[in-house]
Amino acid sequence: MTKKYLSDIEIAQAAKLRPIRDVAAELGLKDYEFTSYGTNKAKVNLDGLETRQRKGKLVLVTGISPTAAGEGKSTVAVGVTQALRKLGKNAVICIREPSLGPVFGIKGGAAGGGYSQVVPMEDINLHFTGDFHAISSAHNLLAAMMDNHMHWGNAVGLDQRRITWPRTMDMNDRALRDINVGLGGPLGGIPRQDRFVITPASEIMAIMALSKNFADLGERLSRIIVGLTRDRQPVRATDFDAPGAMAMLLRDALQPNLVQTLEGGPAFVHCGPFANIAHGCNSVVATEMGLRLGDIVITEAGFGSDLGAEKFFDIKCRTADLKPEAVVITATIRAIKLNGGGDKKELTTPNPAAVEKGFANLARHIKNVKQFGVPAVVALNRFVTDSDEELDIVTKGCAAEGAEVALCEVWEKGGEGGRPVAEALLGILEKGGADFKPVYDVKLPITAKIETIAKKVYGADGVDFSPAALRVAAQCESFGLGETPVAIAKTQYSFTDDQTKLGAPTGFRISIREIYPAAGAGFVVALAGDIMTMPGLGRVPAAVKMKVREDGKFEGLF
Repeated sequence: MTKKYLSDIEIAQAAKLRPIRDVAAELGLKDYEFTSYGTNKAKVNLDGLETRQRKGKLVLVTGISPTAAGEGKSTVAVGVTQALRKLGKNAVICIREPSLGPVFGIKGGAAGGGYSQVVPMEDINLHFTGDFHAISSAHNLLAAMMDNHMHWGNAVGLDQRRITWPRTMDMNDRALRDINVGLGGPLGGIPRQDRFVITPASEIMAIMALSKNFADLGERLSRIIVGLTRDRQPVRATDFDAPGAMAMLLRDALQPNLVQTLEGGPAFVHCGPFANIAHGCNSVVATEMGLRLGDIVITEAGFGSDLGAEKFFDIKCRTADLKPEAVVITATIRAIKLNGGGDKKELTTPNPAAVEKGFANLARHIKNVKQFGVPAVVALNRFVTDSDEELDIVTKGCAAEGAEVALCEVWEKGGEGGRPVAEALLGILEKGGADFKPVYDVKLPITAKIETIAKKVYGADGVDFSPAALRVAAQCESFGLGETPVAIAKTQYSFTDDQTKLGAPTGFRISIREIYPAAGAGFVVALAGDIMTMPGLGRVPAAVKMKVREDGKFEGLF
């Protein structure tokens, strides 16, 4: 008889949650250091960062290049944290908040899965504590104040042809990628072309994720560049006196959210930039809170080592002076098969040849992590259809790359299924030896930093820049952004900028079509290939299967 598995939402709905006050108390938080949002969510005051010192060891969870087979990176992050707590360790997880776009699209949420979830899953995947709404509101307030300034005379001389500040909403809506605004006549504002980006791609999201405190938030908001004057000088948010009101909208949202895992352990879920179109890491303040309250902090970065992990190392760690001590690379035999040219309809059928070929993808991710000076363990999410021969190929391949492999069954078994990974991770942490270093010198020219990432992390032969991208790169350097990190936006499915090239391609070049400043966030963004900052819904969005039952409970939410 085939075993019947509960869905993620059924598991989450059946869970008995601890009062969030008890979770906070276990971390050492006093009643005045957090604000409860009901009985199972809380906002933690930033004051706690001033009264405590770092004591925890930081571990990053990343993955191989994502495929339609799924890898389970967030699930592994939660499960390994639960396993560490079963082993008696004071472990805390710090992950990102889900975006409504993928929730109602095809990717799903970001709360983990099976018996390795953060809960309340329904709240986290929907409106949660309102952080995304606050970020969208602050972003659009600046857009409204900018257009209002032009309507009333445009004293700063903003060139409407060179406006770079878009509008935002947290939904996949391709119809908003390019729009016209101000078409209502004299009372409707200044007619111009505009666009929307999804909220995770908003610079305000990046600012929130990288701000260290309220003062830093205000400073970053003031630095935002919204466009240029006719003589190509930057126009900033301060030119419209907008940062003060924006900061008011963001005050509560900057405080990290405290929830719990299915096994009752503390979890900080805060901020949600995508790793393919943004820097893909949870907030600095949440990670700092974890490092001051826990002994081991598990965090994650979006997609594979070429996207989220690279930006975690080169942007977040550089910004917050973080020193990661280990990395967990999530992989599955199924995903390795797909990267080796396997048929997605036959992933349950043993195919050692595809595994042998597809292992090159995992090998490159291992090499990527190691070049940052951080040791890695591979968490191999196991399925009953994985053959011993296939597992042996991956185990021997990882050994040749200097990485240990641990089988992982956290989706089905929760923390207990993560013990092998947790034990391997503890061995790495006890041994020490991490010597973290970014992959490029931040003082290099912008184009040189992009080329370094493309060659060292992607495996490219070089980079081709459009004339417009080269002009803006020089412009950004003239604005004082020459010695900032870079965030390359590209497809998550391939090391190249062509999502159809799976595995570990060689002999390719990266095309950078556009560069723009994210002065408030403190980096420069480069768009590779045809990557878009406003996704669209699929042919059959996940939303069509969702509903509220007569008893008020959700159905179809994963």
